[in-house]
Amino acid sequence: MRTDPGGLVTDAAAVALAEPEDAALTLWVLQELSYRGFQDVPETAEWEPPVLAVRRHLQVDLEARLRSRWPGHQVPESDFAEALLQFIQDDDGPSVASYVHTHATEEQVLELLRWRSIYHLKEADPSTWTLPRLTRGPKAALAELQYDEYGAGRPDRLHAHLFAEAMAALGLSTRPGAYLDECPLEVLEMNNAMSLFGLDGRLRGASMGHLAAFEVTSSVPSGHLVRGLRRLGLAEEIVEYYAEHVIADSVHDQLATRLICAVLAEDEPEQAEDIFFGAFTCLDQEARCARTLLGRWGVAA
Repeated sequence: MRTDPGGLVTDAAAVALAEPEDAALTLWVLQELSYRGFQDVPETAEWEPPVLAVRRHLQVDLEARLRSRWPGHQVPESDFAEALLQFIQDDDGPSVASYVHTHATEEQVLELLRWRSIYHLKEADPSTWTLPRLTRGPKAALAELQYDEYGAGRPDRLHAHLFAEAMAALGLSTRPGAYLDECPLEVLEMNNAMSLFGLDGRLRGASMGHLAAFEVTSSVPSGHLVRGLRRLGLAEEIVEYYAEHVIADSVHDQLATRLICAVLAEDEPEQAEDIFFGAFTCLDQEARCARTLLGRWGVAA
């Protein structure tokens, strides 16, 4: 892509045979072209047909794998928001935040933050792709939620900026993707799924369901992380970052479930099942990442 993105060879068979980590890393790079891109890659690369062809092969493969894990769920006939909330709250996956609260070492927490930086340095951006694809009510509610994520008009309060400041205070790189090389497949796949759901308008229900699960499961774990970070005496900037999410996400979860997902399901009933699929994908991938990380730390998940 640095020299001739238009000359990229499209080989569906090679894509299908790629090692999972290679395929995931390739998809992350190709989808990153739709964010800020790379300084040494031409901006035109995003729309080169061969680049799009490889990206699409990988996206189709990823979506197929995500759907193969999805057991399905009966779409409720009424009280969609309550049913979605219950579905999310019934999840009993392993909790990295609880371990950080009571047992994690500073070295372990820094590893967690390096993995999380792949998303948090562009926090909220994947969901923003969905905004123009929504009907009136969900669009207004998502704009309200994202306004908070982007600092409520204050550049210094963007959540991604707060995370970058915290990384710098901890002596870590703030360059987007700086720690890709050490991230396992589970982290890459989690980030790729969020981008896929946002970039593909067909998957707008999955994008908003993913957002709902993310927000509903954020406030309490953020509280655990605040207490664990204070226990370890880490930089106040990272404590402030998670403290911000304890408050913000206790409001965002209601916006996401009631004013975005429930209204979207009413306006576009064909999106209802995908909302649950997106929520499941978020919970499933968080659990996969947690098991991988806790396993590295010798903790039974």
